[in-house]
Amino acid sequence: MDLLEYQGKELLARQGVPVPNGHAAKTVDEAVAAAEQIGYPCVVKAQVQIGGRGKAGGIKLANNVEEAREHSEAILGMDIRGLTVHEVWVEEASDIASEYYASIVFDRSAKAPLVLLSTKGGMDIEAVADEDPDAIARLHVDPLLGFQDFHGRRLAFDAGVDEDVVRPIGQMLAKLYGAFCDEEAMLIEVNPLIITTDRQVKALDAKVTLDNNALFRHPENAALSDPSNEDPQELMAKERDLTYVKLDGDIGILGNGAGLVMSTLDVVAQAGGSPANFLDAGGGSKAEAITAAVEVILSDPKVKAVLFNIFGGITRCDEVAKGLIEAFAQIKPTVPFVVRLDGTNDEAGRKLLADANLPNVHAEATMLAAAERVVELAK
Repeated sequence: MDLLEYQGKELLARQGVPVPNGHAAKTVDEAVAAAEQIGYPCVVKAQVQIGGRGKAGGIKLANNVEEAREHSEAILGMDIRGLTVHEVWVEEASDIASEYYASIVFDRSAKAPLVLLSTKGGMDIEAVADEDPDAIARLHVDPLLGFQDFHGRRLAFDAGVDEDVVRPIGQMLAKLYGAFCDEEAMLIEVNPLIITTDRQVKALDAKVTLDNNALFRHPENAALSDPSNEDPQELMAKERDLTYVKLDGDIGILGNGAGLVMSTLDVVAQAGGSPANFLDAGGGSKAEAITAAVEVILSDPKVKAVLFNIFGGITRCDEVAKGLIEAFAQIKPTVPFVVRLDGTNDEAGRKLLADANLPNVHAEATMLAAAERVVELAK
């Protein structure tokens, strides 16, 4: 679960991480009241789960009440790269001497947290990695050992931070690592991590991603979920208890079981296609689940064709066929479907589809043939 900046800062502050004083606001009047309480100068910051807010005009400095009102009116309701701003964060302005970058992410390949530190803060870390990879200090932390003082010193020296803040930077990284573990996060990113003119270290921004599977242990974090900030297709799938991941292509993919669906993604890519989504209807999928899955897949306007790849074990292929027939009766899809049914009651399922004579539905016997057909139809 991705948090908004102010939610991430509140979480970090709870763990002892220094952050600038601020208040969240959903209306212009609330934002102005927050600015008056904080004092001037202050900064009005759009709260959306995407980068590039400053370049889009979503971060403004206010020197008086008139500017606070003007900026709040301009930012609330603004569209930033497809996301509408519903909240702003009003915080005290900071006197910045230097901008660093710090993050902790769980590295699945190493099966350990990875700590990153760079003196090139305020930039996209991807750009820094491409242009000057040596500017990023990296260190894996043994989960059993935890983050130690020498880890902080090594990262600080490798990154080339100013000598007088080597110890404070190490202390900040230790607090970020503590928050990462205690809150069961998958990512904590601070960009920029600032050094103020009086040499204090503060988190000026916060990007936090929490492990959804651990939220039952953190009800205070689970309550931070905001449906208005979630992708509409993923929210629809969650409401229907379906596993769904949105991708960038134009071919909808549905299967039963994560392994089968991931294999299907690979085969479609091998055939030259680009999947638009990943939908796992789960084992034992009934007709109602298939109908719901079709609705979710087709809610993405980028989908030009859909591939159903079902292997019947617990799932019965005739139930899948009934679900598809019902979905066509209710939704009336206009894009082509390619269906591959194999396993339990596959012959009965294929017969049901043949008898129904659904428009623009194509049956294939193998996964590769189905992938090649759906790629062809999408083009």
